[in-house]
Amino acid sequence: MDLALSKSEEKFRAEIRAFLAGAEAVGAMAVLNEKTLDYLKTRRQFGVPIGSFQALPHRMVEMVIEYEQAKSMAILAALAADGGEKCARGRAISAAKIRVAAAARFIGEQAIQLHGGIGMTDEYLAGHYFKRLVAIERSFGDSDHHLDRFAAARFPKGIDFGAC
Repeated sequence: MDLALSKSEEKFRAEIRAFLAGAEAVGAMAVLNEKTLDYLKTRRQFGVPIGSFQALPHRMVEMVIEYEQAKSMAILAALAADGGEKCARGRAISAAKIRVAAAARFIGEQAIQLHGGIGMTDEYLAGHYFKRLVAIERSFGDSDHHLDRFAAARFPKGIDFGAC
């Protein structure tokens, strides 16, 4: 029995691993948003919650928007992965990986910034989630790899359509 995978099977498995990493990132972003919002509501400065300072709620809203966009792209990739045509599946997974990576970077950086110094301590979860998001962004092809893949699949100049 030959245990070697065909090239298309290897490609499919790589796409699914990239998709699953993106789904994990979406979950981590949800936790970071929740932890950050809770911190903004409970941490007090000058006798009031820091979340009442004008700029901080705006930053939190931007984090939620980034999360919702990433979640939507992950759902699109899930729909494409579930029986979609292979070129469309590859494009959707690459597009999701690109969008999720950008959102993960933004949300992670904002969470650390809003938590202040405690955000990077080993005792606090925000730093752990941020480190995981950075690792996920680099796993199974970084944003540049998936952007190249998406562009090649979208505009296949000189590329065999069957090779998507």
